[in-house]
Amino acid sequence: MQKTVKAPVRFRGVGLHNGRSAVMLVQPASAEYGIWFRRTDVRGKDPMIPALWNRVKDARLCTLLENSDGVSVSTVEHIMAALAGLGIQNALIDINGPEVPILDGSARPFVAGLVDRGLRDLDAPVRALRVLKPVSVYQGDSAAHLLPAKGLEINFQIEFPDAAIGRQNKTLTMSNGTFVRELADSRTFCRASDVAFMRDNGLALGGTYDNAVVVDGAAILSPGGLRHSDEAVRHKMLDALGDLALAGAPLLARYEGNRAGHALTNKLLRKLFSDPLAFRMETCEGDVAQKLPGMGVHRSDLVQVA
Repeated sequence: MQKTVKAPVRFRGVGLHNGRSAVMLVQPASAEYGIWFRRTDVRGKDPMIPALWNRVKDARLCTLLENSDGVSVSTVEHIMAALAGLGIQNALIDINGPEVPILDGSARPFVAGLVDRGLRDLDAPVRALRVLKPVSVYQGDSAAHLLPAKGLEINFQIEFPDAAIGRQNKTLTMSNGTFVRELADSRTFCRASDVAFMRDNGLALGGTYDNAVVVDGAAILSPGGLRHSDEAVRHKMLDALGDLALAGAPLLARYEGNRAGHALTNKLLRKLFSDPLAFRMETCEGDVAQKLPGMGVHRSDLVQVA
């Protein structure tokens, strides 16, 4: 069954990049509605922005969606990951600014708020996109792939010169609450050497040690250290799930990312949809439906963090 939230869920915080306060309200929606953002502060233009791959305007440091009137919303990847990880296919997201609040830098606050308010089954079957043949994109030493699989699997590899991160590789199957247990609490991260550059270019204005993991060589500068020894690669997997959710339906595929980012994942979706023989939409029932992200999720799956 398709899902939505039982009642509106409110989130308040600052944007990671613009540093501005914003209030976001995730509201119930009917079956087949999909995920839409609505800019409540916009007048005289279309405030509605669909959460779809072909509306991605910029994906360098975060994912920014823009409609045909030029109205945009950025840093959507964490809330999209939370929705996908809980199996929510339908929601209207009101927001009074151009950037989704970063909160603690992970998807955990979004997941907790949505689960606590409750989810509602809708009288419509879930349809998923089954990948039928390999699709790959490359950029420099980065690569991203979609391969046929029975359910959604994510494999990610990263490598950074800082010893606090180094080389990390992780693979997970996104079923039975895996996202909520394994990835939701992993925070965005950056190198201390990049902070000044981003600030000089008007980015990361809302970044603090409380909403990002900052590393400098072997040192973790953020108070409390890491939530996982491999938190960095887990967060990249979280981002990938959020960006893949812009396909508009759950994927039945294996995603492999090697030093990939938002832009490459979006490029991968664009290549997938450019080939009608690479995928098909199918109704999910039985064992296939049970393997979708969000099936069987419980509040107890949410990892407690300091």
